[in-house]
Amino acid sequence: MLTRTGKPAGEAKLRYLDADLDVIEPGDYVVCAVTGRKIPLQALRYWSVDRQEPYIDAAAAASRMVPDAKA
Repeated sequence: MLTRTGKPAGEAKLRYLDADLDVIEPGDYVVCAVTGRKIPLQALRYWSVDRQEPYIDAAAAASRMVPDAKA
């Protein structure tokens, strides 16, 4: 997505819903909560509704679902 100035829109702000997304602020990408890598919105497939955070892939999503092993 380009702005009227022709520059990329930057990071999007989203609300993560069950099987859907609500765009709060438009943008080109979101940042993975685990890796810190940019995820183009077209490639976003994994997120947590409870944590309200995106993940770059299934492995990153799974790593957030595992409780801390500290005991």
